[in-house]
Amino acid sequence: QVQLVESGGGLVQAGGSLRLSCAASGIIGRLNVVAWYRQSPGNERELVATLMWGGSPSYGDSVKGRFTISRDNAANTVYLQMNSLKPEDTAVYYCYVRNIRNEYWGQGTQVTVSS
Repeated sequence: QVQLVESGGGLVQAGGSLRLSCAASGIIGRLNVVAWYRQSPGNERELVATLMWGGSPSYGDSVKGRFTISRDNAANTVYLQMNSLKPEDTAVYYCYVRNIRNEYWGQGTQVTVSS
């Protein structure tokens, strides 16, 4: 059974940091693409960061220089380090992974940044 278990969300003051984790299990084969998306009320789901196998990370304009995506291939875990958080970063954050056959989404974790 495929599972993407996210953790690390919560409430933080503006300027603070959080680290999100996404542990993938039950997925056969290499994770060719790992990414984080976010969605806030009334808005479409937005791509935050992407990291392809063997490639360099890419980021949405609104998070460049503040967020860092990384992965532990041995543990099939994806991370999102979020620094200098702003109230506009408040959203539900979703982990996304894709192997050669399928794509999978995490259940989402709430991040709330207070001003």
